Amino acid sequence: MFTTKNLVILFGALLTIQACTTQPEGKSVAIQGIDATLQPGDDFFRYVNGIWYDSAQIPSTQAGVGAYMFMNYPQRIRLQGILDSVSLGNNPAGSIGQKVGDFYASGMDTLTINRRGYDPIKPILSRIDAISDIPSLMKFVADESKVYNTSIVGFGVGPDDKNSSMNIAQVYQTGIGLPDRDYYFKTDPSTLGIQEAYKKYLATLFELTGKDAVAAVKEANLVYNIEKQIAASHRTRVELRDVKANYNKLAVSDLAKRQPAIGWQQVLRGLGAKTDSIDVMQPAYYEQLNKLLQSIPVEDWKVYLKARSMSNYADDLSKPFVDAQFELTKVLSGQAVQKSRGEMLTSAVDNLLGEALGQLYVKKYFPESAKKRMLDLVNNVQKAYAARIDKLDWMSDSTKQKAKEKLFAITKKIGYPDTWKDYSTVPIVRDNYFANVVSASGGQYQYELAKLGQPVDKQEWFTTPSTVTAYNNPSANEMVFPAGILQPPYFDNDADDALNYGGIGMVIGHEMTHTFDDQGAQFDKNGNVKNWWTKEDYEKFKAKTQQVIDLYSSFTVLDTLHIKGAMTVGENTADVSGVAVAYDAFKMTPEGQDTTRIGGFTPDQRFFISVAKIWRVKMKDEFLRLWINNNPHSPPMWRVNGPLMNTPAFYSAFNIQPGDKMYVPKQDRIAVW
Repeated sequence: MFTTKNLVILFGALLTIQACTTQPEGKSVAIQGIDATLQPGDDFFRYVNGIWYDSAQIPSTQAGVGAYMFMNYPQRIRLQGILDSVSLGNNPAGSIGQKVGDFYASGMDTLTINRRGYDPIKPILSRIDAISDIPSLMKFVADESKVYNTSIVGFGVGPDDKNSSMNIAQVYQTGIGLPDRDYYFKTDPSTLGIQEAYKKYLATLFELTGKDAVAAVKEANLVYNIEKQIAASHRTRVELRDVKANYNKLAVSDLAKRQPAIGWQQVLRGLGAKTDSIDVMQPAYYEQLNKLLQSIPVEDWKVYLKARSMSNYADDLSKPFVDAQFELTKVLSGQAVQKSRGEMLTSAVDNLLGEALGQLYVKKYFPESAKKRMLDLVNNVQKAYAARIDKLDWMSDSTKQKAKEKLFAITKKIGYPDTWKDYSTVPIVRDNYFANVVSASGGQYQYELAKLGQPVDKQEWFTTPSTVTAYNNPSANEMVFPAGILQPPYFDNDADDALNYGGIGMVIGHEMTHTFDDQGAQFDKNGNVKNWWTKEDYEKFKAKTQQVIDLYSSFTVLDTLHIKGAMTVGENTADVSGVAVAYDAFKMTPEGQDTTRIGGFTPDQRFFISVAKIWRVKMKDEFLRLWINNNPHSPPMWRVNGPLMNTPAFYSAFNIQPGDKMYVPKQDRIAVW
């Protein structure tokens, strides 16, 4: 129920100033894999990563390999080891070990799961068959939403953008099975192939629940056509970046009058949500839904709801359903072979009982010493950021003061939550995997629902400790660094400062910049959408971010496919400024002020090599295409070359000259923060 709006910015900012990190005695970093046959100024990503890239093999069960999100693959292997151990049993009833162990064991019992076939969802399909009119349809929709079997109403609870200390009800656009609205309307060969694969997937689901082939195809096409009508009302990914347009707090009584077919009072009662107002984040979607509920026959809606329910639970049913979903995954991502059952179940446990599993992970893999050194790094980057704000030549003193107030108000979270989620009310049994999925989903829903109308818990986390990620939450003015990312190549407690500042330092700077990117800049220090800029300064800021949009839109990624500059502007701004501020923080350290070479490379050179290593990724073309269309980050190569071609210190470190492919004249280099 925590919506994409709440985590719309991945990576963020900080709080107090401490002394600069000193170089740990005897610590160093090995420089390996540099392709000396290449000029660093032509393609620095390949200069650092090319030898690895050309020899790396993508595992058949994955769509890519390397750092960043693909580090979650070895993370799952670690977590699977923990689960293999605790699933042996002998855990006290109700304990963390019992819950995650029995959940995992129930999912690994494929003999029982396959024997049951689609029996677990037969009651759901029967309830759909019993729907007789729109009110009973909407009752079903609300009831199933309470276990995250979401269909046409996307309901969540989160901070009020204009009163960030309180949680309110939110509804957002939903209702489609493909990753984004554009998949329903593009006509290029790749997208047409995805459309056909999706229709085939839907038809297979209907066949697996008893329809003959002809009827299954007919019903799949019916579902697809309903989704296409729904998709027409969806905002694009670029439009979803408009913070103010995605805040529309309305009275339930007014909504009920404007959209009578939806029956908002009944829906909210079904959801268990007591509220007199809702933030309707994408109003056009619900206007369209209200019309479609009146124009599409109830019998057609029933077919649609069956498809949504079958798809939602496909991975939780017998092997034919899992196989059907994977066939679609292959077309979307290029992944050749299904993940092992153990890896799939590890992801399921992490998704549904994440902080329970996280406690076991942190205890085994995360040293407290890493947390302390990470805090030093964060504080130094913050200090460097404040200095950069002071030196901005395009911002007035009054806005600078506001910016620094916001900077020093940021909450920092490192490693894992201070208080863990309580799963004591979530029953988990050893012999019924589907029941466990529903139980854990229902428990998560009730956890989120309990926040409605309550003060925001500033200590809450929205990722699991083992996940290799970091995020910025503008509504809380916080940035979060889970234990999962605090490992090589991002962070090494036993390595030199050049590696750590070029690695996790860049991520820290990236996260801080999200506090001031095109979206974060619209929130004040308390997390409210409130203007703190002078009009002139904000116009200059928008001109800066337009430069970022224009530059990244010029980068070709695959064939003629370009980066979507307007969709990725927040992440690209954070990358450009993140490298710059991390370098400034590095120069505050003794090693940063030194010239001692390691492996033939100066400290500055090692810093930039580390920047390139943290985005060392190789992926399938299909997944890269999926990335470009849906991911707000640029592909890894351009997370290296894009920022560095705008970083003056990079030019000095590697003697970049006119004629080098990455060379940009001084007057054209982008500097936002």
